[in-house]
Amino acid sequence: MFFKTKAGKEKIITLYNQKLNDLHIEYSDKIVETTFGATNVIITGDIKNPPLVLIHGTGGCAPQILDSFPNISSKYCVYVIDVLAQPNKSAENRLDMKSLDYGKWLIEIIKKLKLTEVTLVGFSFGGFISLKTLEFNERYIKKVFLIAPVYIVNGNPFLGLFKMFMPLKKFIKTNDKQYIKKVMDVLFSEYDDFAFAYMSTTFQNCNMDFSPLPIISKKSAKNITTPITIIAAEKDIMFPGRKMIKRAKRIFPSLNEIILLENSKHVPNNKDFKIIEDLILRN
Repeated sequence: MFFKTKAGKEKIITLYNQKLNDLHIEYSDKIVETTFGATNVIITGDIKNPPLVLIHGTGGCAPQILDSFPNISSKYCVYVIDVLAQPNKSAENRLDMKSLDYGKWLIEIIKKLKLTEVTLVGFSFGGFISLKTLEFNERYIKKVFLIAPVYIVNGNPFLGLFKMFMPLKKFIKTNDKQYIKKVMDVLFSEYDDFAFAYMSTTFQNCNMDFSPLPIISKKSAKNITTPITIIAAEKDIMFPGRKMIKRAKRIFPSLNEIILLENSKHVPNNKDFKIIEDLILRN
C-alpha cells in the first residue's frame, strides 16, 4: 500500500483539504473510476471554456499544483488530476513506468470526462504522464506544456544520491527536519510552510517509489506529432535544463517552443510559475 498507516493518510488528507480551502475558488470534485483505480479530479472554471488537464509531480497533489496557476481558469475549464499512488485522494495503485499504463490511465479519464482538444500541462512526473499519453494516443490532445518533466533526461546519479537521496533516507529514518530541509533546498527555488509540512508528512507516512526513472526513446519521440512546449529549469539537478533542451531539440519533431528558466531549481518559484501561466494563457 502507498500509505503506511490509516493515521498517516488522515494527516495528509487534512493538509490536502486545508490547501484546497485556502485556494478560495469555486470547484467541484469527481471520482473517475478507471481500470487502474479510482481517480480524484478537481474541476474549476467555466465548463464552456476549452479543457485543460493539469497534472502534479511526485509527492504532490491537485490543490498544490493548482495553487501555482491561480489565473489559469480565466481561459480554461481546468481538470486537475490526483495522480495514482501519491499523497492525495486517488487510489494507491502504482503503475509500471516502463509500460504505457500511465498514458492509458489518463486517456481513460479524458474519455470518461468526455473531453476533446485537451491542453495538457504536466509538471515533473506529470510531464512523464503527459508524454506517456502522447505515446499511447494523441487523438484527444491539442497541445502539451511540460514543466521540468521526467522522461527526457536524467541528472548525474551521484549528485542526486549525495544531495537528495541520502538526506531523504536519513529523514525517513530519524524524522529530523534538518534532513528534509536539505532535500527541499535542492529541489525548490522557494517554498512555503505548506510545502514543507506536506513534503515532511508525505515522506514519513508514505511508501515512496525510488526506482530508476526511464527515458523516452528517440523512436517513440519521433512518432509524436502533438505540439510540445518544454519549460526547463537551469539549476535542476534531477533533470538539468540545458541537457534537456539539447536532447529535446534532437528527438521531438513537434517541438513548438522551449523556455529555459535561468537559476530555477526543479520546482520553480512564484515568479517563474507566473511566466509559465502567462505562456499557457497566450497559447
